Amino acid sequence: MSILQDEFAQAEGLRYLNHAAVAPWPKRATRAVQSFAEANWHVGARDYPDWLVVERRLRERLAKLLNAPTTADLALVKNTSEALSFVAFGLDWSTGDQVVISDQEFPSNRVVWEALKRYGVDCVQVSLDGPDPEGALLAACGPRTRLMSISAVQYASGLRLDLQRLGLGCRQRGVLFCVDAIQQLGALPFDVQAIDCAFAMADGHKWMLGPEGLGVFYCRADLRQQLKLHEYGWHMLEHPGDYERLDWQPSPTARRFECGSPNMLGAMALEASLSLLEEVGMVQVANALAERVQWLQDGLTGIPGVQLLSPLNPARRAGIISFRLDGWDNQPLFERLRNEQVVCAQRGGGIRFSPHFYTTPKVIDETLALLRQLADT
Repeated sequence: MSILQDEFAQAEGLRYLNHAAVAPWPKRATRAVQSFAEANWHVGARDYPDWLVVERRLRERLAKLLNAPTTADLALVKNTSEALSFVAFGLDWSTGDQVVISDQEFPSNRVVWEALKRYGVDCVQVSLDGPDPEGALLAACGPRTRLMSISAVQYASGLRLDLQRLGLGCRQRGVLFCVDAIQQLGALPFDVQAIDCAFAMADGHKWMLGPEGLGVFYCRADLRQQLKLHEYGWHMLEHPGDYERLDWQPSPTARRFECGSPNMLGAMALEASLSLLEEVGMVQVANALAERVQWLQDGLTGIPGVQLLSPLNPARRAGIISFRLDGWDNQPLFERLRNEQVVCAQRGGGIRFSPHFYTTPKVIDETLALLRQLADT
């Protein structure tokens, strides 16, 4: 734990429980950005080849994190919304086609599909409130369904879905399976091959402990050339360094979705952050996170007036636990918590806590003690 305390030397009194929104960087990411900035200050891009080594290492770490067959299956993107848009506006749709999503999706995984209405595509929202959400999603897939797009973990309730079952069900029905992995990647193990998905995407600024503005897009190899391209530039070409070449074609790899210059600053930070997750190991990360979420759940259930909004079954959650407190509206409660340096979020009609694997017992205990005081007022 000493290395983690050094990596996350947070401000005195801070209780950070907001990794499902924007996570703090570990020290190694901060140092990587500082070194990169210093080098730019002194020598500019003289050592650009060294930057490319870091970027290549980032792609390798991401491929390992997703268990992608090769780095050629991954594109570095600005964010999850951009990657979802590559899919939504890359597929060849016909009038009457359907996309199946849930009724709990973050806007990024809803608006992009609703925007296809002008092409005659219907977006079908399925309730996840029943005892078998996967069964409900698969039952909604009919002969007109082309694609299911679902969040691995729902951003407000924290509900975690059985992606392997959904992937198999989609394959059996001839439906493309798209996974918004932003609330799982970096929190729990994730395997694009095991879940048999066509597409997966996630930002780096949540559970991967990286900066905003850089994410990953997985596109299964057999589908890459089926997605129509809408962005073009020098970087997405098969021969990106041959600037005088007049004949060109898109890269056969997922780099075809990277139209222009890369986010090198973000790559320095995210690569460093992922090195920490690799050192700890994703199984250990998941186990430590599960302990902290259970600790919060046990403490919250012991506070009079607390109503949990997240699943109680550990198999149905990742790093999110949401709740309401009797006698308090969410906004005043949120403001009071923020004033006490509890960093959290309002989501889904409640207060959302999201610790990570390194969150200390002190942070959890002090937060629970504060809530007990507020429940008594």
